[in-house]
Amino acid sequence: MQEVGKLLALNGNQPHKHHVLTTLNYWDDPGDGSHPTPIFIGKGRIINSRPHLAHPFTITDISGDEANYTLDTHGFQYIVHSSLEQAFISEPAIHSTYYLECTQLIKSITGAARVHIFNHKVRRGPTQWHHLGFDNLKNRGPVTKTHVDQSYTGAELRLRYELPDEADELVKRRYQIINIWRPIEPILKDPIAVADSNTVPDEDLVAAEMSEEDFKGEQWVVRYNPEHRWYYKHRMTPKDVLLIKCFDSNKSVARRALHSAFEDLAYRERESRQSIEVRCLVCYDD
Repeated sequence: MQEVGKLLALNGNQPHKHHVLTTLNYWDDPGDGSHPTPIFIGKGRIINSRPHLAHPFTITDISGDEANYTLDTHGFQYIVHSSLEQAFISEPAIHSTYYLECTQLIKSITGAARVHIFNHKVRRGPTQWHHLGFDNLKNRGPVTKTHVDQSYTGAELRLRYELPDEADELVKRRYQIINIWRPIEPILKDPIAVADSNTVPDEDLVAAEMSEEDFKGEQWVVRYNPEHRWYYKHRMTPKDVLLIKCFDSNKSVARRALHSAFEDLAYRERESRQSIEVRCLVCYDD
């Protein structure tokens, strides 16, 4: 039975915390005012030569404390949700069964009037998949660079691209972009981390071009700031779902959450991570 929107429950005993001392890759700002190198996705490959530098961070394991973090307070939220889809190999099944589940899930959590899913990414490849040359998207793996999928401008670009006939009215009301991130198999290698929105000022974010097929979008890359606070959940299973807010037009709440995969040396030699991320435009009546 599905546990739609159910918050993770504590079982009486605080779980063991597995905090991780690691590095996160931040955009290498040349300091001359130049724009970040564009990223191009299409024709079976991604071209990403944007320079980054690794910086040390401790990623805090929030296991047992999941209910303290919500989309509007921190920019991310962990929930328990079972899916009828398990393999995530069949594209028709993902587009029908899983998209419907994701739509219902987002409505249940947010109270939104409408959810428009505009794409998804399945990741089963190795950590350094970007360097595999042509057709590297066949081996899509984790993204190990700090980012937000859409800038504030990029979110409106996506809305207008997806819903052009309605966009002029939709932008007058609250709308969001929320990613639904789920393990396909239990996660040990290359887990995903999210940053508390309250610790990331807008001044740390830099707009960067990212084109996918015929859509020219804009995302955030990130300047290093040691005050950023990063979190994750250790040993996520297919029932452990992470909601990542990439954009919110409501300026009174957490508006976006940085995210990135990271390396846990304890699991470096384990099999490649398997996950699916569904990207949703979330619209409200007011």
